[in-house]
Amino acid sequence: MASSSSDASQPATPDASTPASSQPPSPTLSKLSLQDVSEEAKAEAAKLKAEANKAFIAHDFNRAAELYTQAIEKNPLDATLWCNRAYARIKLEEHGYGLSDATTAIELDPKYAKAYYRRATCYLQTLKYKQAIADFKKLLTLEPQNQLVRMQLDSTQKILRKVEFEKAIEMEEEKSAVERCLEIIAEGGCDVDKDYAGPVLPKNVDGKYTITPEFVRNMIQWFKDGKNIPRRYVWEIVLGAHSHFEQEESLVTVDIEDGMTLDVIGDVHGQFYDYLHLLSLTGEPNEKHALLMNGDLVDRGSWSIEVIVTALAFKWLYPRRMYINRGNHEAKEMNRTYGFEGEAKHKFGEQTYKLFAHVFTAMPLATLVSATKPPAGPTKNVILSPEGRKRYFVVHGGLFSKDGVTLDDIRQIKRIGQQPGQEGIMCELLWTDPQELPGRGPSKRGVGIAFGPDVTRRWCEANGVTGVIRSHEVRQDGYSIEHDGLCTTVFSAPNYVDQAGNKGAFIRIDAAGSQEYTQFDAQPHPPMKPMAYASGGLASLLM
Repeated sequence: MASSSSDASQPATPDASTPASSQPPSPTLSKLSLQDVSEEAKAEAAKLKAEANKAFIAHDFNRAAELYTQAIEKNPLDATLWCNRAYARIKLEEHGYGLSDATTAIELDPKYAKAYYRRATCYLQTLKYKQAIADFKKLLTLEPQNQLVRMQLDSTQKILRKVEFEKAIEMEEEKSAVERCLEIIAEGGCDVDKDYAGPVLPKNVDGKYTITPEFVRNMIQWFKDGKNIPRRYVWEIVLGAHSHFEQEESLVTVDIEDGMTLDVIGDVHGQFYDYLHLLSLTGEPNEKHALLMNGDLVDRGSWSIEVIVTALAFKWLYPRRMYINRGNHEAKEMNRTYGFEGEAKHKFGEQTYKLFAHVFTAMPLATLVSATKPPAGPTKNVILSPEGRKRYFVVHGGLFSKDGVTLDDIRQIKRIGQQPGQEGIMCELLWTDPQELPGRGPSKRGVGIAFGPDVTRRWCEANGVTGVIRSHEVRQDGYSIEHDGLCTTVFSAPNYVDQAGNKGAFIRIDAAGSQEYTQFDAQPHPPMKPMAYASGGLASLLM
């Protein structure tokens, strides 16, 4: 595909890309004593630790984790090595592995304050607030003057109280946020401020708001200039998109007609200026070109509102050419911790956040992208649909903890109004990750499971699916092709949280099911750090 930007590129060998994942957990510590580790081994471990520290400072977290692993093999009784590897795994979002490493560091040195801090971070990242609070309290007994930890403890306690309060009142709320917003509009409680001088959302002959390409382009420029549109416009855009989401099944089927292309976009995570650059490469949705955003539009980045409003505006404008899958960050528990709730409330108030939270539950959980023309080239060993066409299962996370889940099972999931939780099919669709080893294993994140290449092949063969396209994980090249070509990860937030140094990418699929990959680099943005709207004191902990 001809690149539309000088920094966009297509590697000649796409299957050369490798997952940005650390090593599997080290074996359980045997009962060693200090005498079992020679001075020579300690010296070698110290040298490897120094190399790992350099890799970490250079933001090469995968390499750092590998080097810390080598150092641990030399000197498994050094608690700092386990603690440092826990930090590298936190940076790789491998919080399940990080939790195990931090726990081992604590077992080796029960007074190691930093290890409690790392473990509290892992508990917080996996939404285990009570355990995080316990570790923060233990840390304060070791460092009673640490005011940052005291502030982080207070913030975590507030989150826990809020979670418990929301659970208590959940059953009392009869009206959805959509219904409540429509009532407020009807009562005249959300009119446009007369002093507003930005892009005007047009009305049709019946006096109802509608949307046009001109408005969307002007709104994007308005956002780019650092300005907000009226709350009423945000509500109309969200409600317009919701009217289409609620008509879609939990598994949407998209047929790519002759002459049409579809671009699969991975995580964007509130990186609005990178998203604009991405749209300049993909082009806007139109009659011959569709976009499919594969979840995690919000959180972490500090322009999540601008990203999600733009995406929903395109959904309202082009409902059959703009598709959006739900990601694990389109969920209350994640938004509460990673910034979107704070950002939405700061910019547009409590009711607007409630509206977004409900509409997230209406987003489909996966999309089946189906070619309509015969495959180009040889089809030996290619898994095809019953009609002899290529088709791809596009989902944010991945596959399941058990065999036998069918496409119809996914279509029939009752998703609207539901949060994914931490187990079950909906959770697995949004949270699971591929692994290199066959079979299934524990999640390196601490939520969901990991599935091997044999699991992927069995599921694709049983369902007539050519391959799984998923997102959910940073890839240094922006994408990677795994599981013998049956599982592709695409990630579209370059230089993730301003520190990962990765490229972004998207995948273009045509009517024959052929795929092309385009990479792109991060773009400059205004001086606002990621997670600017996270709960007080937690931003530095969660990055």
